[in-house]
Amino acid sequence: MPSATISRQTFRLIFIAWSLSLTGCGSATDRTFEETIQQSYKIEPGTSISIKSVDGSIHVYGSPASEITVQATKRAYTPKRLKQIAVNVSVQAGAVAIETNFPKEPRWGLFDRSGTVDYTIVLPDTASISRLELANGEVSVEGMRGQSVHAHLGEGRMFDHNCFSNVDVTVGRGTLTLAYEWWEPGKFSVQANIANGNAIAFFPSDAVFHLIAETVHGRIASDFAPEGERRAEPTAKIDMSVNGGSDVGIKLSATEGNIKIVEQNP
Repeated sequence: MPSATISRQTFRLIFIAWSLSLTGCGSATDRTFEETIQQSYKIEPGTSISIKSVDGSIHVYGSPASEITVQATKRAYTPKRLKQIAVNVSVQAGAVAIETNFPKEPRWGLFDRSGTVDYTIVLPDTASISRLELANGEVSVEGMRGQSVHAHLGEGRMFDHNCFSNVDVTVGRGTLTLAYEWWEPGKFSVQANIANGNAIAFFPSDAVFHLIAETVHGRIASDFAPEGERRAEPTAKIDMSVNGGSDVGIKLSATEGNIKIVEQNP
């Protein structure tokens, strides 16, 4: 009998010690380690840019500059994990590739899976973004006037701001925002698609474009609809010319979600 009692006490002490060790480990993970890398490269005005990452954010700004500046901030819960996250920038004639490499995830066990990278990229506004891909997080592209912008976000928030390029953006799940604070003459197109979530687009009152908006399971409301129809029940498809426009095509589509088109400064 005494031996059984000692066994229970021993087990109880071991369990308490194990619980305390877990508590200590949990508090340690609250600390985040980070490292910022910044690099600049001279590039040609029409250079093709490719950007790929997994978790974090990618913010791209077009400017009159003749170079590309890449600032990447890595974050992780352990110094080892932080070091394993690699930011690779390859610069060649007419092409720049920026890619984030995360260590392979183990299939089993409680291993450290932390890690994000936040990018701020300033590049010539005449460059083309041939590929921008992020699995989870936030993407924004602002002020581009090059040949094209192609961006895909798996889950999170996507912003396309004052881009007068041929824009093709997609979001798997999250929100999609398209915004123009002013309008510039020219010929370009925008295709914006969200599979699961809502989309909203802002255009100035003097914008001239052809608008197509459609949703499979959701509703569409537009400030550019004829006055008598603005108070009507939202529809599932819009196909109309705004201010007689035809050279610029705007197409917004959603599978599961709503679309709102807002007239700024009406």
